[in-house]
Amino acid sequence: MKLHWQILIAILLAILVGIMTVPESAIYEIYDFIGTMFLNALKMVIVPLIMSSIISSMAGLNHGDSLGRLGLKTMAYYTMTSLLAILIGLTLVNITLPGIIDGQPAGDLLNLNTNSAEVASTLSQVEGRGSKDLVEIFVRMIPTNIVEAASEGQMLGLIFFSLLFGFFMGRVEGRRGEVLRDFWKGVAKTMVLITQFVLKFAPLGIFALIAKTVSATGFNAFEPMLVFLFTVIISLALHAFIVLPLLLKFVGRVSPIKQIVAMSPAMLMAFSTASSSATLPLTMQCIQKRAGVSRKTASFVLPLGATVNMDGTALYECVAAMFIAQAYGLELGFITQFTIVLVALLTSIGVAGIPAASLVAITVILGAIGLPLEAIGLLLVTDRILDMLRTSVNVFSDACGTVIIAKSEGESWVLNQDSEVVEAVGD
Repeated sequence: MKLHWQILIAILLAILVGIMTVPESAIYEIYDFIGTMFLNALKMVIVPLIMSSIISSMAGLNHGDSLGRLGLKTMAYYTMTSLLAILIGLTLVNITLPGIIDGQPAGDLLNLNTNSAEVASTLSQVEGRGSKDLVEIFVRMIPTNIVEAASEGQMLGLIFFSLLFGFFMGRVEGRRGEVLRDFWKGVAKTMVLITQFVLKFAPLGIFALIAKTVSATGFNAFEPMLVFLFTVIISLALHAFIVLPLLLKFVGRVSPIKQIVAMSPAMLMAFSTASSSATLPLTMQCIQKRAGVSRKTASFVLPLGATVNMDGTALYECVAAMFIAQAYGLELGFITQFTIVLVALLTSIGVAGIPAASLVAITVILGAIGLPLEAIGLLLVTDRILDMLRTSVNVFSDACGTVIIAKSEGESWVLNQDSEVVEAVGD
C-alpha cells in the first residue's frame, strides 16, 4: 500500500480511537510513548542528513564550467526564488494568523504544553530577542567547535561549515578529491535510506500523535489546522501561478502558459510521488523534449535544483514555524522573523528530495529560534497533501529557472512562440 494511503488510514483510525480514549489513561501513555519515539527518530537523522546533502551538493559545483557564468546565474535564481517564496509565506501567515483562534493562542486547542516552567522560560527568551540577537545569529554561523555544534544541534554553524567544506572539497584534485566526493555522496545516500526507513513508521507515529491530541482536546484542534492548511496552499499557489509566471514573462521572455503545458507531466508526477528526486528523470525529459532546453543547460541546472532549490519547502517551513509560534502565544518581532527566514533559506538547501523530508528541516528551524519540538506532531496531520503540493512547486521552480537561464544563454528556440512544445532539440 502506498505511504499516503497508509497515512490517510492512520489519521482516520486515530480520530476514531482518540475519541474513545480517556486522557491520562494507560493507552494515552502508549500514544505518548510511540509518538515520542517517532519524533526522536526524526531528530536523530537531522545533523548527518543535512550536512551530507549540503556537502555533496556544493562539491558538485566545482566541475567543468559549474563555477562560471552558468553556475552563478543558477545560484542567483535559486536564492532569489526561495527568498521570494519564504516572504510570501511569511506575509500570508501574519495576515491569516492560523495559530490564533478567537483572539487567543491555539496552544491549548492543539494540546501543546504551554504551562510548564521550562516551556515558559524558553518562550520568554524567544519573545525577548532584540538587535543584539541579530548579531548573535551571524556569530553562531561560525562555530568554534564543529563537534560541539553538532552535539548541541546548532544548525546555522553546521550549515555554514558544510557549505565551506563542500565548496573546497570540490576543488581537491586527483584521487584524494574523488575519494572525498565519493565518501560524502555515499553518506548522503545512506542518510536518505535511513530517513526513508524512519518515514516507513510515519503512519504509526502519526496515529499515536493524532490519537493523543484528539483524546485530550476532541475536535477543537481541527480549526487552527484547517486555517494553517489553507494558508500554505494559498501561499504556494501565489508563488507558482503569479511569481514564477511573472519571472518567465519579464525575465525569461517566454510564455508562462506554454511552460506550464510543457512541464505538466513532471508536475503531476511530482504531486503523486512527493519526491523531486524521483521526478528528476521525467523533469529532464520534459525540459528538453517539450520545452526545448539544451542538454548542456538542463543537465547542470536541473540536478542542482532538485538538490538545493526547494521553494515550496522553504515556504512551508516558514509558515509552519510561524504557526507554531502563534499557537504558543508569541508575538515575534523582526529579529526572530528574520531568523526564521534565514534558517528556512539555508535549511532548504539541505533537504533531501524525498517524501516528508522537510519535517526534518522544520526541527532545525524550531531549534534555531528556541521553540519546543513537540509541536511537530501537529504538522503530520496535513503534511502529506502539503508535501505533494510543495514538491510540485519545487519541480516547477526548477523548470522555470532552467528555461530562464537557457534563454539568457542565447537558446532562442526554448519554448518557441510558434509551437506548443518542441519535440526534439540538439545538444
